Amino acid sequence: MTATSTNTDVVRGTSARRRRFPRHVIVFLGPALIVYTVFMVYPLLDSLRLSFFSDEGTFVGLSNFAELLPGGSLSSSFWNALGNNLVFFGFHLLIQNPVGLFLAVLLTQQLLKRGRGTYRTLIFAPTVLSVVIVGFIWQLILSPLWGVVSTPLLGLTSTALPTLSMMSVWQFVGIPMMFFYAVLVGIPDDLIEAARVDGANGWQIFWRIIFPLLLPMLGIISIITYIANLNAFDLIYSVQGALAGPEFSTDIMGTLFYRSFFGFQLQSGSTATGATVATAMFLVILAGVLIYLFAWVRRVETYEL
Repeated sequence: MTATSTNTDVVRGTSARRRRFPRHVIVFLGPALIVYTVFMVYPLLDSLRLSFFSDEGTFVGLSNFAELLPGGSLSSSFWNALGNNLVFFGFHLLIQNPVGLFLAVLLTQQLLKRGRGTYRTLIFAPTVLSVVIVGFIWQLILSPLWGVVSTPLLGLTSTALPTLSMMSVWQFVGIPMMFFYAVLVGIPDDLIEAARVDGANGWQIFWRIIFPLLLPMLGIISIITYIANLNAFDLIYSVQGALAGPEFSTDIMGTLFYRSFFGFQLQSGSTATGATVATAMFLVILAGVLIYLFAWVRRVETYEL
């Protein structure tokens, strides 16, 4: 056998091994994939299908979506809920994430070296609490009868949504804190010391060295915040109920979907309307994800280059 034929056999054997699909991947990923498909993918696809039909099963095309546009029966409710959702997201993006970054930077300082694990635990602890418990506790704190605040913040249309947003910020600020902290502790100390030797102050070190390294994580946290807030429901429902009062001032896409699909009080639920609202939620979330992928990710890659 010549050397050429031997090399050919080796290449063929290598190619065959590469084409052979590893069976252990199916063993480990199969159960999770089945559960995800049954409880996530199938309901999503079925909701998309139902949005093109009436409650009687008649195909109506885009007629259901026309009800969400100006002049439609759900137009005012839909745009009010979407606007409130964006405000809810804005509080988390502009307050929760910067505060989480500040806490993460604070935890990396030598001043807090002792007891650092305790501080991380205390900050992250509200995240693991039930939203119903958090809502009930804050209702007691903000009660104008026996709470510490005399102003009915949850009973006024101008303050109800900001108050609920800050409650959510307080509960989940530990998530961006942990993400940022994981990046900060991975930055080599030699890099920071070299900047100090060159005469850079604390702000210059953060802005010129640390912040560029945080940009990819900042984008990930922002898109996670966007997706989570557009899917929000439980806090609003547990504190303000399905009507998201007062006067729908705290109504978001999740509570609008609940009322549309399941009905509330004297209103009967509509499968088609609920599916249409759910599909609209999906499209809004998809638009944000696409903007992140094609705008933010490319900008970060260009910045790093």
